[in-house]
Amino acid sequence: MVAALAHENITGPTRGLHRPLILARWLWVMAVMVVVMVVVGGITRLTESGLSITEWKPIMGALPPLNEAQWLAEFEAYKQIPEYQLVTGPAGMTLADYKFIFFWEWFHRFWGRLLGLVFALPLAWFWIKGMIPAGYKPRLLALLALGGMQGAFGWFMVRSGLSGEMTDVSHFWLSIHLLTAFFTLAGLVWTALDLRRLGILGAARPARLTGVAVFAASILFIQLLLGAWVAGLNAGLASDSWPLMQGRFIPEYDGSRGFFYALTHDPYLLHFVHRWWAWVTVAALVILARKVRPLDRRASIAIHSAFGIQIILGIATVWSGVDLWIATAHQLFGALLVAATAWDAHVLGRRRQDRPA
Repeated sequence: MVAALAHENITGPTRGLHRPLILARWLWVMAVMVVVMVVVGGITRLTESGLSITEWKPIMGALPPLNEAQWLAEFEAYKQIPEYQLVTGPAGMTLADYKFIFFWEWFHRFWGRLLGLVFALPLAWFWIKGMIPAGYKPRLLALLALGGMQGAFGWFMVRSGLSGEMTDVSHFWLSIHLLTAFFTLAGLVWTALDLRRLGILGAARPARLTGVAVFAASILFIQLLLGAWVAGLNAGLASDSWPLMQGRFIPEYDGSRGFFYALTHDPYLLHFVHRWWAWVTVAALVILARKVRPLDRRASIAIHSAFGIQIILGIATVWSGVDLWIATAHQLFGALLVAATAWDAHVLGRRRQDRPA
């Protein structure tokens, strides 16, 4: 794919201008793959599949068990961890049940390996061919490093649930794992937009962050963090009604160890804050979108559409008792909202960069 793109029938000065567009298309492919990764990760979490593979084997782990003996060995390893001994084992898990959760965790890891290859190999090709514009090598290396960190954080997350009395992964490690994916996605979108402008205009400078964009992104970051904690603590199950919880606006929660501890550990309070901080997030994103609308109406529509559907899916997730596919769609639009926010922030940032000195 890379070789075909790099050797299109482009000659003369046009060829130099076209190279950033090739890199931009490659980064868009990477962004789509990260979105798929987030969705698969959401399914892995929702199906409680994350602890089904108890070892990290970067090379040998790329293949699933290929015969009955290998399946039984994997199942036996899973039986040694607290999740099986205290939760799934007493519930009567069979080998067929285990194969189902194993698939999602294996596919999640497989997709991560594939994503790494689809980034690293073309990056090496572009580097050797001298196709990377000046100033972009450090940024692309940083994105590669983020991908590596994402894999490491994923293993730390899994390891947190394999020992002691834990029957699940740490919600703190889950939030780090998920937010790193969102940060990588935003970086891919931003860099692809920079390269696209460079390929079209020839001398466009990279966009810069603006105060409004930082404000909106910070509010969104808090909401995404709360959402990750909700997922990690299964706090979505704390209520199946909206807008009230337990028949009241503010639910009862355990505040005996202080508000901050309750906010980070009590599923009822965490669920409550996540569902209402969403409206603070909407307000911040509306401000961002209104700033963008005169400059790029499509970007403004994208962010309005993303947070509108996200709110609807969030309420539907609660009402459905955290239905697998509704909750997965909720996580999908969380990723799309991050991409749309990066797009809008970039629109404002390039206007600022294009102002005369």
